[in-house]
Amino acid sequence: MNWKRAGEKIQIPLLEYLENLVQQELALNHTIRVSVGTDSQRSGKGFKFATVILITVKEDLGGGVIVGRGGKMIYAEYHMTLHGKRKEGVNERMLVEVNKSVEVAYEIAALLDSYGVKMEVHADINPDPRWESNKALSQAIGYILGMGYEFKIKPSATAASYCADHLAK
Repeated sequence: MNWKRAGEKIQIPLLEYLENLVQQELALNHTIRVSVGTDSQRSGKGFKFATVILITVKEDLGGGVIVGRGGKMIYAEYHMTLHGKRKEGVNERMLVEVNKSVEVAYEIAALLDSYGVKMEVHADINPDPRWESNKALSQAIGYILGMGYEFKIKPSATAASYCADHLAK
């Protein structure tokens, strides 16, 4: 994938770039958490996907006061055509999104573990059974948990439901 940050292509390998960011934040005594999420939207005959690595930064000011220091978003945008014998269903697309997020999480997990940084996978799946994406909920959660990652779903899945959603449009 071609990764970007703030609209600029990242010119070094993703792991090296991510390690530099982690080291910078830890040197400032910041606490960071990494979330990985993917979203997609129909685009022509296929779909536009966006996968996001969201780094959320917090600082402990002492005396029990912890403040947010914003976040950093690394992302990749790409197009895919989902192939099948029938028209692509929302269930299939949701599982492709989760799979992309898990692939990236797997790629960066060892690096984050070496620095003690927590990571979670975000899925843009609605917990309300009235929504079509809900059909993929149990499979997606099972897959994410089976891979050993923490997870969040809508509305708490910031990396997928907000960041990647904005980029996929």
